[in-house]
Amino acid sequence: MRSDGFTLLEVVVALAIAGLALVGLFRAGSGGLFAVDTAARAEEAVQRAQSHLAAVGRDAALVEGEFNGDDGGGYRWALRVSPLTSRQSLAQDGVSSATTTLFNVEVAISWPGHEGARSVVLRTLRLGTAGTGR
Repeated sequence: MRSDGFTLLEVVVALAIAGLALVGLFRAGSGGLFAVDTAARAEEAVQRAQSHLAAVGRDAALVEGEFNGDDGGGYRWALRVSPLTSRQSLAQDGVSSATTTLFNVEVAISWPGHEGARSVVLRTLRLGTAGTGR
């Protein structure tokens, strides 16, 4: 005798395969959303770090040390300034001497991520003069 439909077993197997495929699609989609969020947060952290680097030594003297604070939006910043080398030269008045120092400047921005804390670190070198810090 010939049957013109599917058996119950065939329907159950087809539903199980479709269910597994949907689970895989949802996992891939959610993983993609997490990756987009992580990339956006990292890009914002880089912009914040660039902003901190641009401000270092501009409005105030370069001072050796480590500083940190809250940057808002779940971001925290840490700044490390350390001297690399110094050199004696004539001051702008041409008579007295001034010490010019090359500083290593490092800014780290950190934030909580889906899989633990994440951070971005940018480094640069800045010149500063002893006494004026510029």
